[in-house]
Amino acid sequence: MGLPPPPPLFLGVFLLHGIVKPLWGELVFIPPFIRMSGPLVSASLVGGTKDVTLSLAALQDKAGLLPVPACGVLHNEIGDWSLTVTPSVVRPEDVLEVTVRLKRSLQGCSSNETISFPESPCIVQTLLVSASHNSSCLAHLLIQVEIYANSSLAHNASENVTVIPNQVYQPLGPCPCNLTAGACDVRCCCDQECSSDLIELFRESCFTGVFGGDVTPPFDQLCSIQRAHGVPGWFPFLCVQSSLANSPFLGYFYHGSVSSREHASSEVYLHTDPKDFSDFGYKQGDPVMTVDKTYFTIPQVSLAGQCMQNAPVAFLQNFDVWCVTDLEVYQEPDDIVNAKIKDGAMGGIVTPKVTYEEATNLDKFITSTETLLRNGSAPRNVNVEEHYIFRWNNNTISEINVKIIRAEINAHQKGIMTQRFTVKFLSYNSGNEKETSGNPGYQLGKPVRALNTKGMNVTTLHLWQSAGKGWCRTATFKPILFGENAFSGCLLDVGIDESCTQFRENAAGLFDSLIQATHVAMRGNSDYNNLSDGWLKIIRADHRDTGAEPAVSGANGTCLDVPAQLNIRILFSDAGAVEGITQQEILGTETRFSSVNWQFQCGLTCEDKTDLFPLSASVQFIKIPAQLPRPLTRFQINFTEYDCNRNEVCWPQLLYPLSRYYQGEPYAQCVAKGFLLLSLLMLAMFLSNPWTRIRKAWNSATI
Repeated sequence: MGLPPPPPLFLGVFLLHGIVKPLWGELVFIPPFIRMSGPLVSASLVGGTKDVTLSLAALQDKAGLLPVPACGVLHNEIGDWSLTVTPSVVRPEDVLEVTVRLKRSLQGCSSNETISFPESPCIVQTLLVSASHNSSCLAHLLIQVEIYANSSLAHNASENVTVIPNQVYQPLGPCPCNLTAGACDVRCCCDQECSSDLIELFRESCFTGVFGGDVTPPFDQLCSIQRAHGVPGWFPFLCVQSSLANSPFLGYFYHGSVSSREHASSEVYLHTDPKDFSDFGYKQGDPVMTVDKTYFTIPQVSLAGQCMQNAPVAFLQNFDVWCVTDLEVYQEPDDIVNAKIKDGAMGGIVTPKVTYEEATNLDKFITSTETLLRNGSAPRNVNVEEHYIFRWNNNTISEINVKIIRAEINAHQKGIMTQRFTVKFLSYNSGNEKETSGNPGYQLGKPVRALNTKGMNVTTLHLWQSAGKGWCRTATFKPILFGENAFSGCLLDVGIDESCTQFRENAAGLFDSLIQATHVAMRGNSDYNNLSDGWLKIIRADHRDTGAEPAVSGANGTCLDVPAQLNIRILFSDAGAVEGITQQEILGTETRFSSVNWQFQCGLTCEDKTDLFPLSASVQFIKIPAQLPRPLTRFQINFTEYDCNRNEVCWPQLLYPLSRYYQGEPYAQCVAKGFLLLSLLMLAMFLSNPWTRIRKAWNSATI
């Protein structure tokens, strides 16, 4: 049949030869030993490959010992094998790619055409690739060949199209655990590619259920199912007589329709140009077009969280996204000043008005920076923020204003840059009025409206949005969105010589910067100029004087009662509906501080350095029911057997369609249908034969 595997001693010599050689800085094959199971294998020759020649040889064993390789005779082809050597793309002067390939096909491997996967290998051979210089062996690659006849190679491929059964009538996968084509899947006893000897190894651990191949198991409703216990007495009257082919498990692993594949014509023209209907006006969701009949694109974040650089802008759809970009691959976008955008009318063009600003804090946008200093390298500008405001009128765009915030960095600077892109569509006649968060109730995801009665320009509540190293001094703010619980934090640097009073004031000042408002709006459209138009005062619990020292002061480096966490709780409820849409309003807002005792952490010696104190802020939205639940009666408390939530028999729902538990139709409509049904029953009873005889008997008795 062939050669046995190479002796362990010979393999050990080659493995040791391949491992120790890189330490000497000489030639070495990576890997030094390959077990070949296909018609092609590849390896790399690493080291000083100049003036190095490679040869291929087939080794024949004698009494279990492989001969000592000789490098004097060079061969690139031997028997059914060929050797190909190509320089590496990465380092062609030091690395060579070595490929050994089987020249003949495997169609004649299997003598029995009915056996697709024989248990004996088709080709067993030992190959040796040698690297030499002036007939001196420098490195060796040992290849142990064991190739089995594969049905896809040994037999002609069928031209027939695979017929996919309709999973409504037949299981789509009769053996779902068969995941690997051409190989036996362990613990999958229904895999036809597993021999009987292999199945015996894991027969006791086979997959069960539908995944293990039982795609049509008997279901509980069959009359043939006999259960020892748990079957009610009325089961024989309501069971189903059906074959296992009509199983409720059909389509268990796949839902949908099966469509036949249509052969595509080679003459079909693929229209790849974007569709442009902007000349007849934009509709909500239509892509904004340019005069070149291309999409106007701005980087956006996909559903998978990736940043798409060429995402089209949709009409009347706002977004605010952050994109992370590597400075090494960052490419400066085209100048927006030269963009010409269709306004939605025939032949109309809008040119964006661009204003530029310089970024003041690079740590907010660029992290993990590394600057490569080179002589003569000029700085370059990168856009860290781009804000677009589109003015619309009916189905056209009347004006586009763009504000770009740039930063100047070194031309060879490395690091990660965080960019922000915003798009907002505003009406052409809207001024500088503040944006509403709903009309009249709040919309989910809109900012919570806030107001400061002391004259400060405050419109909402905030949380931290840390960037860079997470320091509080570089953190920015993000608005609190209605209905979305959130948690944020930052790090406050504290010096060892800093007083506890100053420490507490700094922490409290950072928390106060988040909640600068005194009132929050009850509704999403409360008027900022009218305090009586649904404005609620913020309840500040546990508000203490940060400058007052506690009664018991700490030791050196220890501060007591330091504000560490801010908890914001917002109560809201449903306040009715407008055109079938539920309107929600805020009932109250409370802020509460949590304090900790903090000690400066230093090692063996406390040097003049700073430590980091974590601050955190969280917001929680609590929904209050519009009506309090009805309290339990004494009967419901004492007699739990009548509780529908604890028992299978529910007497209060005996006349379910006429009870308050039925929510399918209005209660008045259910009562009307009930009275109509009752009248029909009474009419049928009066017209029935027994009632007629009773009436005749009554009439005869009265006469």
